[in-house]
Amino acid sequence: MPKKGKKYQDSSKIVERNRLYELDEALKLVKQTAKAKFDETVELHIKLGVDGRHADQQVRGAIVLPHGTGKTKRVLVIAKGEKAAEAEKAGADFVGAEDIIAKIQNESWFDYDIIVSTPDMMGQLGRLGRVLGPKGLMPNPKSGTVTFDIEKAVNEIKAGKVEYRLDKTNIIHVSIGKASFEEAKLLENMNALIEAVVKAKPAAAKGTYLKSVTLATTMGPGIKVNAAKL
Repeated sequence: MPKKGKKYQDSSKIVERNRLYELDEALKLVKQTAKAKFDETVELHIKLGVDGRHADQQVRGAIVLPHGTGKTKRVLVIAKGEKAAEAEKAGADFVGAEDIIAKIQNESWFDYDIIVSTPDMMGQLGRLGRVLGPKGLMPNPKSGTVTFDIEKAVNEIKAGKVEYRLDKTNIIHVSIGKASFEEAKLLENMNALIEAVVKAKPAAAKGTYLKSVTLATTMGPGIKVNAAKL
């Protein structure tokens, strides 16, 4: 493994690896561990007591964080006619239909963070599943990115909407703000996300649902939060 940098090592010294921190203390620490020259992202990692290999234990959804993420996402809308015009008016960064789909396919074009599509375009866009799927870019009705209400979708994304979903190890990874955010704002964002994940608990899930909750900055060490009190 590559050796961690001096700033990471310095940050690690103030974090007790096996300790479960109370939330307010964890938020103070996560700000202290942000030592990079740029405004680091604060990430939340939630390990769930589910088995995502089973369809009835999947956890996926989206939420608009109260204070946004601190990052403006570049939105690509796949739509035609009135819906394309609606997308442009709402402030989408890129709008198109077959032309954009061909550009993605032929030029491996990925200069955007999220794709919103009208349902009628999903037949054509779906053919790019092998390309878009692994990058987490394929629109999905559950996250509100396959919709005819284009204006609402674009506005929510620009306001700080985040999608959460299980990875292969049953962990959800979500950005909840920047290290420059006040602790109170990070707390509100974190609580909103955890509340949404708890509400999305599958009926088939057994035992402890929130197995572990870890806070970390982009370049910093993980800080374990006492999940039992969340």
